Amino acid sequence: MDYSISENLNILKHTSRPNAKSYIDLIFTDFIELSGDRLYGDDPSIIGGIGFIDNIPFTVIGQLRGANIEEQIKFNFSMTHPEGFRKSLRLMKQAEKFHRPVICFVDTIGAYPGKQAEERGQAAAIANNLMEMMCLKVPIITILIGNGGSGGALALCVADRISILENAVLSTISPKACAEILWKDTSKEIEAAELLKMTSEDLLQQGIVDYIIPEPNDGAHMDVHETALRIKTYLIKEIKLLKSIRTSKLVHQRQKKYRTMGR
Repeated sequence: MDYSISENLNILKHTSRPNAKSYIDLIFTDFIELSGDRLYGDDPSIIGGIGFIDNIPFTVIGQLRGANIEEQIKFNFSMTHPEGFRKSLRLMKQAEKFHRPVICFVDTIGAYPGKQAEERGQAAAIANNLMEMMCLKVPIITILIGNGGSGGALALCVADRISILENAVLSTISPKACAEILWKDTSKEIEAAELLKMTSEDLLQQGIVDYIIPEPNDGAHMDVHETALRIKTYLIKEIKLLKSIRTSKLVHQRQKKYRTMGR
């Protein structure tokens, strides 16, 4: 279904829109959460662990968006600290050791920009994710399920396949922040969103995402189970293809994908 950008953003902001935990619970069985970065602590804004589809183990990583103010505070309004990125990388390296495919659910307004995050190595944590994911010797699939904000999203977006839910977005900056910078007027959010080319259709045309997963009419929150089923069907199909590719070729294709992106 085609939506205007304003309708798209309203659906994205809906308080009942499913988060990564919603999809993990519906898609994977026997999910075991693994916590901590083994350096500083645990970041609840990222959930990670091991789950199964048809008895096949996967490493699953997801950025969490809160449904109410208590959850928003707990998940730091979806803004990940460096320990969250280090936790995700630890789980990816573990997946590589045990030959498990990696599935990432991206939904963040951006990496946390606070002083403490910078002191704990925010930039290096994101950069390490990009570097290590580019050479990870197992299949990686990233699914954009909500906001894809700047470096916080990019840290989980180096993948063999990137898919996006119909109403999700990916951008270097939020439309409101862009409008404030360009026009000193946040009411021009829609105009900024149009300039940013951040919608699923825009991203597909630019070759940034590989596939759009349709949502039920009026958004994923209208039928979470159906949305999860569509994601699961996509994952099963793509993982079967990716696992048939020789490891060296898989890594080479992934690197080539990002070298040619934007040309």
